[in-house]
Amino acid sequence: MDAEKLQSLSAKARALPKVPGVYLMKDKNGIVLYVGKARILPNRVSTYFQASTDLGPKKQLMLDQIDDFDHIECKGECEALLTENRLIKDLHPKFNERMTDDRTFPYLIITMREDFPGVFISREPGASRYKGAKIFGPFTSVYALRDAMKLLQRVFKFRTCELDIRENDEKRRFFRPCLLYPIAQCTAPCAAKISKEAYRTDIDRFIKFIGSKRSVMLKQMRAEMLEASEARDYEKAAVLRDQIHSIEKLEERGKKSDGWQPEIESFYVDPAKGLASLRRALNMDTDIRCVECIDIAHLQGEQTVGSKVCFVDGRPLKNEYRRFKIRTVDNDDYMAIREVVSRAYREAGAANQLYPDVVIIDGGKGQLSAAMQAFAQFDQKPPMVIALAKKEELIFAMNREEPIRLGRENPGLKLCQAARDEAHRFAQHYHHLLRKKKAIGEA
Repeated sequence: MDAEKLQSLSAKARALPKVPGVYLMKDKNGIVLYVGKARILPNRVSTYFQASTDLGPKKQLMLDQIDDFDHIECKGECEALLTENRLIKDLHPKFNERMTDDRTFPYLIITMREDFPGVFISREPGASRYKGAKIFGPFTSVYALRDAMKLLQRVFKFRTCELDIRENDEKRRFFRPCLLYPIAQCTAPCAAKISKEAYRTDIDRFIKFIGSKRSVMLKQMRAEMLEASEARDYEKAAVLRDQIHSIEKLEERGKKSDGWQPEIESFYVDPAKGLASLRRALNMDTDIRCVECIDIAHLQGEQTVGSKVCFVDGRPLKNEYRRFKIRTVDNDDYMAIREVVSRAYREAGAANQLYPDVVIIDGGKGQLSAAMQAFAQFDQKPPMVIALAKKEELIFAMNREEPIRLGRENPGLKLCQAARDEAHRFAQHYHHLLRKKKAIGEA
């Protein structure tokens, strides 16, 4: 990087607001090279543009490619971490090594539909067994979450076992509880040692504790820690210190409603049923294994992008996701769909690759027609192309005049909705963050 460019970027970095946030290093074509987070944006970003900067053998090569950078302000370090993770998973920057896999942040789940709710830590809140559960998170530290739950189980005595415990099961009276009962860390609903009402009262208190400030308990623990320290019982004081730290870490979490990890937070129940149901609805002769979905997104009519997501056997296959920067138009969905379809399936249309079993276009009859115009230019045609309209959730299929109307709980429809929503998320998420940044700048 030449001295003039280095000086210009350094000045821009030092002028950033002194708040937590995420920064995106870009090359001259606007492609994101690296995504990072910062507790204080100017302090971190400015280190990239110093003559003595050494980023290590891999990232040092990035410095010569940086032409500009963008930033997104965050409310705190927790939000910065979640934003960084989301952007890395969406953009796959070439110089990011961490967070590029499918690992996710954990959730705290309370199975409220059961007679005696269980408390679990899971990275799959969308699993069918958690239907109707109360979900907190995602949490940024699984270690602190586990430590906090061990401590809180001593207070609220909830169960963490996988047993199916029902109030009307008379055999519970003869069941031998696990070791958590004699050491007073569980009230043993498995052995009928507590009534449903009393257990629910404990669970309600626990939920209130998780969802609100924990100042009373922390104040008491800090007093105990000080007392232990003054008595020179440093081992006990250290244990209390670590427990306090774990409980404080419960604050470092996002909200499920913010959609930080939508690929696992919302999903249909049974992929196999979804594929079989969709095959019947489309009257296809062969089994459906591969489904791909196309979506178009733009930022206030500009920066139009297309996305293609791939589901195999009903589950997302992330390494087959693609994002397309639209070259021909800015704000014409039909033209954008034609461009994306032409680019995404050029090799399949020339018989050099296989088509997916079903191609889903986000939209209605007009969007389907635009896609079919693009497919018409190829020698090889796809086996099935459909469009899913948002409002009434009607399915428009190729070579079929009337739309297909499926029940809202139909697993085939849910499969299509999951693919459509994932394509929309993949196309839109970066734009949503840029909108947020613009809103902050204008406030």
